[in-house]
Amino acid sequence: MTIDTFLYRYPPLISGILKKRYKRFLADIELETGELITAHCANTGPMLGLCSIDSRVMVSKSDNPKRKLAYTWEMIEVGEENPVWVGINTALPNKIIKLALEKQLIPELAQQYTQVKSEVKFGHDGKSRIDFVLSGGDCDIYVEVKNTTLAENGVALFPDTETTRGQKHLQELMDLPSSVKRVMLYFIARSDCTVFEVGHKFDRTYGKLFDEAREKGVIILPCRFEITPLGVEYLGSSILKNVFFSVVDLV
Repeated sequence: MTIDTFLYRYPPLISGILKKRYKRFLADIELETGELITAHCANTGPMLGLCSIDSRVMVSKSDNPKRKLAYTWEMIEVGEENPVWVGINTALPNKIIKLALEKQLIPELAQQYTQVKSEVKFGHDGKSRIDFVLSGGDCDIYVEVKNTTLAENGVALFPDTETTRGQKHLQELMDLPSSVKRVMLYFIARSDCTVFEVGHKFDRTYGKLFDEAREKGVIILPCRFEITPLGVEYLGSSILKNVFFSVVDLV
């Protein structure tokens, strides 16, 4: 891989070892210098399989004097035989997807729009927000993005816990008129998964809504990314498990 293939480039990152993750937002990390720092953890979920003590991690450092914590936990290395980096900074997926949309890099959506708008208000009361609205084509395309980090036997799973917010977003996509395209995009923040499956066992309500959304025409688009300490590369879409068609067939 060369740096020219990166869709997103990280600022210079600092290597360390995870010592403790606690209170959802905090992680104690020992840097290569031996210094023990506390980093901000943007991912407030359980992060199943991503908090093994003494795992190698990467953090970024901010020069903003107003920040309470200067360091941000960006990624963790998992796996023994074929280790991979997993992105855990939930502030990044929407930024990266926006770059991909602006560059028309996602084949399932490319050339169907000319404008990309972020954080668009919608719904009857105007209080709901969708991550992206793509316009300028035959119809508007509404895109909601979900960060996906859990993997089991090479299968990416979302969600990894009960998520009332995720349930709400699926329902809102279903409630949109059929005159627009509705897309649930799963940002798979690791390169070792070629298959995606909804995490029914972690949130049965979400699983039921997921199945209902597919039946009602919501496009399910799991997108794979390779995370490295230098940057993020888009690898293409993933296959949906337990169905007889790929994501491409849904579009």
